[in-house]
Amino acid sequence: MNQERKFHPRFFHVTHTGKLKPLESIAEAISVLNGAGYVWFDFLDPLREDLEPLIEPLSLHPLAIEDCIDEEQVPKIDDFPTNTFILFNSYDYIDNILVIDEIDFFLGKNFLVSVHHCHTGIKDFFGKLDESVARDIENVRKGPDFLLHVILDYVVDRKFKAIEALQEELDNAEEIILKTPTSFKPESVLRLRKSLLTLRKSLFHEREVMVRICRRDSPFITEKSIYHYRDIYDHLAKFFEAIEIYREMITSLMEMYLSMLNNRMTQVANRTNQVVRRLTLINTIFMPLTLLAGIGGMSEWSMMTGPENWSIAYPLFLVLMVTLGVVNYFALKVLEAKDRREADSELED
Repeated sequence: MNQERKFHPRFFHVTHTGKLKPLESIAEAISVLNGAGYVWFDFLDPLREDLEPLIEPLSLHPLAIEDCIDEEQVPKIDDFPTNTFILFNSYDYIDNILVIDEIDFFLGKNFLVSVHHCHTGIKDFFGKLDESVARDIENVRKGPDFLLHVILDYVVDRKFKAIEALQEELDNAEEIILKTPTSFKPESVLRLRKSLLTLRKSLFHEREVMVRICRRDSPFITEKSIYHYRDIYDHLAKFFEAIEIYREMITSLMEMYLSMLNNRMTQVANRTNQVVRRLTLINTIFMPLTLLAGIGGMSEWSMMTGPENWSIAYPLFLVLMVTLGVVNYFALKVLEAKDRREADSELED
């Protein structure tokens, strides 16, 4: 684990007056659980031994602890007698790469445990998270379920930035296809498609989590805070619809790219056909002339016309060649015009 991702636990006692009092150790945080207010345990990339001290005091299930350590999990919600376990995702889109991190919660009557797994932008993430908590301190002091909403709302807002970045890349890909299709790289669209499928899977399960929260499946989420969670559900539903639209755009972009590429290939083929037609026309005209030139250049021609008549025979021979060339040219043009008229009539039919 590198220095940036080093484990940083934070413990706060949230009082009824709306103050977050930092606590020095996990033992001190556990000791104030039975007092007024509630305790917020905040972890960053913890190991199992970092969370084990909370298992007995908070009655956390060992399997839920395993889910916190394993980052290859889909969003879900599990209800236990003393707490509710919630697994959510956060998104970042950095340098055209989608990064999905995991954030886990244990919500109890008088505590909230948050476990973050951040691979990028740790300082930015926690700095703005603290600002969100401080800005909404009036709601935070009402209970751990309100603090959970503030954190989830912040995470969902970050999702929008990642999804917006994906949309911008799709727009750029469309612009490249329309302007310079030859410079377009299909693998970029395939990468976007894979990212969209990953987001769709995550958002689908997160919507199910919010549905269970909004219908009061968890006894630790009060009726007063339900309205806040419904707002989060609306955001997730809109994100899911946007991902579906972007997936359709991916298909349209590939069809557009293949169509424009086919048009370019057709244009090249047409230019090649025109060149071949010109060469064929020239070859057709000069083939009989070449034959005549070969005959006229033989000694038998002089013997047939007489050596003394060369001054008349050769000019006549040249006139014959020119006449034959002109006749061939116009005959080919007439045949070509006839073929074009027949092709046009077939298209009209």
